[in-house]
Amino acid sequence: MNDKLVFLGLLYFVQGIPYGLQSSLLPVYLRGAGHSLTRIGFTKILYFPWVLKVLWAPLVDRLATKRHWLVGTVSGLALTCLSSAALAPEAHIWGVAGTLLAMNTLASVQDIAVDGAAVGLLKGRGELGLGNTAQVVGYKAGSVFAGGGLLAVIDVAGWSWMFMLLTFVYAGVALFVWGAPVLDDETVRGQQADGSRRGGQGADAVRPWKVWRKLLAVPGTPWTVLYVLTYKLGEQGAVTMFPLFLLDHHMTARELGFWNGVIAMGFSICGSSLGGLLLAQFSIGALMRRVFVLRTISMVFQSSLLTVLEPSPLMKGMAVLSMSVQHFLGGLITTLTFTTMMHCTQRAEESIQATHYSFLATLEVLGKLMFSALAGGVVDWFGFQVAFLFFLTLSAGTALHVWTATFTGALREHQLKEQPK
Repeated sequence: MNDKLVFLGLLYFVQGIPYGLQSSLLPVYLRGAGHSLTRIGFTKILYFPWVLKVLWAPLVDRLATKRHWLVGTVSGLALTCLSSAALAPEAHIWGVAGTLLAMNTLASVQDIAVDGAAVGLLKGRGELGLGNTAQVVGYKAGSVFAGGGLLAVIDVAGWSWMFMLLTFVYAGVALFVWGAPVLDDETVRGQQADGSRRGGQGADAVRPWKVWRKLLAVPGTPWTVLYVLTYKLGEQGAVTMFPLFLLDHHMTARELGFWNGVIAMGFSICGSSLGGLLLAQFSIGALMRRVFVLRTISMVFQSSLLTVLEPSPLMKGMAVLSMSVQHFLGGLITTLTFTTMMHCTQRAEESIQATHYSFLATLEVLGKLMFSALAGGVVDWFGFQVAFLFFLTLSAGTALHVWTATFTGALREHQLKEQPK
């Protein structure tokens, strides 16, 4: 089990690096250069490859092995970072955008392969909880490394040094995956399944509507689809905009990089880790009911801070507390969500499991992406206070949706029993 956790955690770590660069480093850089919140919000379009990944997920399911896909995509990320080391962001803003777009494309394909490997490697409720903790913690640790750690030192070390460091990180992980023993059984399974893929199941590749029907027919999928599209809406708006409010009124870019990019994300990792431990002791429905209510309360507290515009140590402390609590609960919710998604996927046929999980993960990204892209425009049009009231309403609505489902819908405890080993 430890080998599986290290393998998954390391791959999700490097997968989180592009997100950290774009979600934490790029907005602070652009805001410091005087760009509007609306324009900063539209940089979320660079995440678009994550929305499209469900289109090529069947190829990852059917062509080559997960090891080949993982080594290829991580090596591609290393080459992208190497070429980007020659850029100067002040003079080549479009080159920077192209770099992030390429990194997001490669990371999205890597995500399909590693998710498919995780679905096959993790067995039983205990392994699912720990495996999804490794997924979320690894991803967020990569995001902290790129968006917090590198943001704090980029003024001293420089852009080129940062991308050379990332080149070596990706190259090392590619070599690790190439020799990873946890994937040794995959080659045998792939050879055994090869005949069936060329037979009746292979015909689905040219009739994609049959694949979509299979995906939606998996028990629990319709509710899970609606849930993953909406569960982060209010939180995502607050997480995206509150740091920029602090940048305008209370903190410098370096302070924000430390408190939001490192400390608050550290709390997010703690929340994700706690989620895995709690899943081994309590039902997922009971956990989700309580955590979603707590998240709504934390957003009420954060919204109240928007009335304070004068800088003060007390306000700065309250802001750090607010971000830390919000990220802690957000991390906990993310682990519970990805565990719910994997439970749903394990009910699907093995031949479509990677595609099914990628389908759910794509919708999860789409829900966050579309709203975070519009959040800046909402703030520019209506101001921070009105916008955060809207975010709070969305968060409360999601809490009600989850609370109802734990009693009468897809989250009833008997529908999330441990899968047979």
